Amino acid sequence: MIRVSVEICGRASRVRAAVWAESIEHALKLARAHYPSGKVNVVFPIEPEAFFVTGIHPRFEAVDPEVLEQAEGSASVD
Repeated sequence: MIRVSVEICGRASRVRAAVWAESIEHALKLARAHYPSGKVNVVFPIEPEAFFVTGIHPRFEAVDPEVLEQAEGSASVD
């Protein structure tokens, strides 16, 4: 089992998440299942100490939601 961080970008939001899965490909599929319309990317660098894990079932956990500018020229919401 592995753990990777992914970033999911939508039209007006960005979410960073931790995903535990059997492979990086499976982790991306889990993230896409939660955010089917978002663009999913692995966050690099991958932390070597946290990459391999044991005793964990595949899961997805959003850890850092961030609101982006909704339209050009508008202010970000914190």
